[in-house]
Amino acid sequence: MVALASAVVAAGTVTGMMSALDDGRGSDEARPDVSGSPFLQPLPAVPTPSSSATSSSPSPSPSVSASKAGPSPRPSTSAATRPRTEPASVRLYRHSDSQVLDWVRANPDDPRRPVIESRIADRPAAVWFADHTPSNITSRVRAVTSAGAAKGGVPVVVPYAIPDRDCGGASQGGAPDLGAYDGWIEKFAAGLGTREVVVILEPDAIAQSDCLSEGERTARFNALARAGRVLKTANPKARVYFDAGHSDWNSPGKQAGLLRRAGAASAASSDGIFSNVSNFNRTDEEVAYVRRTLDALGGPGSLGAVIDTSRNGNGAPADGEWCDPAGRKLGQAPTLRTGEAGVDAYLWVKLPGESDGCRGEPGTFTPDYAYDLAR
Repeated sequence: MVALASAVVAAGTVTGMMSALDDGRGSDEARPDVSGSPFLQPLPAVPTPSSSATSSSPSPSPSVSASKAGPSPRPSTSAATRPRTEPASVRLYRHSDSQVLDWVRANPDDPRRPVIESRIADRPAAVWFADHTPSNITSRVRAVTSAGAAKGGVPVVVPYAIPDRDCGGASQGGAPDLGAYDGWIEKFAAGLGTREVVVILEPDAIAQSDCLSEGERTARFNALARAGRVLKTANPKARVYFDAGHSDWNSPGKQAGLLRRAGAASAASSDGIFSNVSNFNRTDEEVAYVRRTLDALGGPGSLGAVIDTSRNGNGAPADGEWCDPAGRKLGQAPTLRTGEAGVDAYLWVKLPGESDGCRGEPGTFTPDYAYDLAR
């Protein structure tokens, strides 16, 4: 079965994420980047920087599978009985700077505004950091985490600067090399503060690694393991999750093997895995998938998973369409209390209403699209 990767943030055309890029408005203000859309090819595509910061970072484009190879996997007994650690806070932080909020403020009389505001703009979403700018990355991350601490909420941040991002596709970019990436992550970690924060570490960096040579893949995975350790050392309350792709991509066994090589099974670097970023797969399918992947991964029983539910209310299109497909709806609201064993959170990593590139420019907020998702 061929599946597209969840698109991540790119400097070109990325969709569905907000990113805290340096846009010249000041080093302490997070702004979303445009995310790029995925290619209709076996390799996943990455989102480009977006321009809003409600969830504050560029979001990946949807990854869609060309076909389904049978019934969804059922959760295993061991995963369902994993002990969970209760988060210090159960309230997610909604960043005050985003494209959707910009639109709501600028269009008070638009008849679509009440629905878009109440169902999208008022929800917490991820903040993406998609540019490699070492000089101010600490202050930009700190602007988000300190604001979250002041409001008593848990921010969700997305570092997205791995070299060779998106295998040179629509969301290509990132640090010039892994040495530079190591330095960038250290500066990123310095902005995490001391309160709880969720870190979605490099969407697609693990699931979308087939384009690399074996040596390059090993080097990338080693860098991700180092990144996890650096982030958790800088802030022991940071909850760091590694890329598990989604249920229509790699099998749980294959993905677990890749995750293990990247340090995701070690409590020193990882709190677990994330899935479905910028995709449409139903929540029950992703719950079954992440449980099976966690079982195959091994590691401490405290490892859990987070799932992107931003646009999966109607599941993935039957025809495999990934670019702003019609008929999609918002999924479960973001929460740190899912009621599902082994699932730590449902998050909106991809911001609903930011186009994949068909209803609007990639990564830009498109009110008609947002309204269709929300109503």
